[in-house]
Amino acid sequence: MEEEDKDVTYIPIINEAPSKILETDANTLQKTLVLKKEIEVDRVTAELIAKRQEFRERMEAVARRRAEFTKKQQDCRTQALKFDKFLKDTAVKRRCAVQKYQAEAKLNEMKEREINKLVAELEKLRVRQQKLQKKVEKYKVYEDFLLKITDKLPDNYLEYGEESLVRAIIRRHETLSTTNQSLIKNLIALSDDYEKGQHDLEALQREHDTRKLMLISELSELQIKSHRIQEKNKQLELNIRNNKGYLRYQSQELGSLWLAISNLAEQCYMLHYGRLQEMGLLSKLDMIQEYILEKMQIEQLATRTDGSRMLQSSPRSKTQHRKIGATKVKSQSQVPAGSGGIIQTPKNKLKVSV
Repeated sequence: MEEEDKDVTYIPIINEAPSKILETDANTLQKTLVLKKEIEVDRVTAELIAKRQEFRERMEAVARRRAEFTKKQQDCRTQALKFDKFLKDTAVKRRCAVQKYQAEAKLNEMKEREINKLVAELEKLRVRQQKLQKKVEKYKVYEDFLLKITDKLPDNYLEYGEESLVRAIIRRHETLSTTNQSLIKNLIALSDDYEKGQHDLEALQREHDTRKLMLISELSELQIKSHRIQEKNKQLELNIRNNKGYLRYQSQELGSLWLAISNLAEQCYMLHYGRLQEMGLLSKLDMIQEYILEKMQIEQLATRTDGSRMLQSSPRSKTQHRKIGATKVKSQSQVPAGSGGIIQTPKNKLKVSV
């Protein structure tokens, strides 16, 4: 096996490009390299010329496209101007058409009003024609009658004068016609009065309804006030019931005070005031006050005397002093309770401490 390997000649595998081999090969001649470079330069020059030609063609294409674009842009501007002019013309035509339409519409309205007016007049004329035809048919009998009468009258009937029978019939007809017209006028006047009365009645009815509503509202307000007054009366009755006991107590106190004043006036009676039954309350109070003041003055005079003089005084003075003291004690016992020992009258406004 080894011997077989020795006989085999190995061929190296070259992976490099031929130009690289020539450049790296030391045995390659300089002239060969120059030729190779010239070939490469020619190839590059040819490629450059081709590129220049391609660039020139592209520039020409761009110029053509630019010219086409400029032309298209000019065409677009022209079309835009034409379209703008078309729009303006259309707006003017539209405005003219609208004005024409409005004028024609107004004219049509006027014509329609005229047509309606003429139709109404035609309808009135037809109605009048029908009425006249009815009148003609109605008066046809009279015409026939007059024609028959005329045929039967003599030829010289007009020579009979104003007192003829025909004149009387004509005057009678005129009288009846005048009466008929006056009756028609009266009927029209009565119908107008009736319509006026109807309008007045409707106005009165509306006024009555309005007044009725106002009265109903006032009645409701009065009912509300009545309910409030009733509630207030109930409250007042409740207050009166609550105050009855207090008033009864005050009346009892007043009666007790009056009785006490009367009893005290009987005990403090003074002759110069008159009869006790005819004296008023103020007179009794004045009398009681005067009596108490008099007794107080007597007491003050009695207290100022010396004890020795009192011992040397007569038994009569002692007896009088005892009577005065007893009267004072009795007066103190008759003063009503709760008065605080002070009696005040409107006459002199004096306060006396008992």
